[in-house]
Amino acid sequence: MIPWLEPGAAFPPVSTALREPNGLLAAGADLSPQQLLNAYRRGIFPWFSRGEPILWWSPDPRMVLFPAELKISRSLGKTLKNAAYTVKLDTAFARVIAACATTPRQGQTGTWIIPEMQFAYLRLHELGFAHSVETWHGDKLVGGLYGIAIGGVFFGESMFSHATDASKIALAHLCNHLISSKFGIIDCQMETNHLASLGARPIPRDEFLARVAACVDAGDPPGRWPAEGIDGVFRKSPA
Repeated sequence: MIPWLEPGAAFPPVSTALREPNGLLAAGADLSPQQLLNAYRRGIFPWFSRGEPILWWSPDPRMVLFPAELKISRSLGKTLKNAAYTVKLDTAFARVIAACATTPRQGQTGTWIIPEMQFAYLRLHELGFAHSVETWHGDKLVGGLYGIAIGGVFFGESMFSHATDASKIALAHLCNHLISSKFGIIDCQMETNHLASLGARPIPRDEFLARVAACVDAGDPPGRWPAEGIDGVFRKSPA
């Protein structure tokens, strides 16, 4: 059994999370900005479907990507040099999260990014914690991703692609931005073959939590990211 949390309640220790399903920690609480930020700072995230209570997770191991370890294939390297694509930050957050919610995914029949989740993350965006990275082809949004930035940690949530490599383009530019901003780690949450192919790897939860604790109070305060990035250059790929 997992505990039921009232709104605003403290989370139980992540060491009490179930092994099967991996990382299920608690149910209930709410999706207020304070509750969500408290969760992320403790290595916890919400993940549930329509009709379910809010479920909170902290899996072990944890899938992470260190920005400098992003794997860029030869084909993606060529695409990154394609002047037909441009990348922007925080100019279309609502459109990105809506696209993540509605883009079909192989092996999935629904989405966990239900309207309540979209509203909660839009509030975090307004507060300067949630960010989007957008791949544009002309004036058409063709791919992107969104997540939460706290201190020097980026907690990735979801990505979408409506053109070949469009989400990978966004991820490459995110890594470039995070390296420039001295972020230490990207939380990818659950292990997948797709993430592994891009350089992400699982680490023990205790190690993940130690890295988060060392990074969440570092870096810039919350706020809107510059649309063109820190240095305004998005044609280079991460080293």
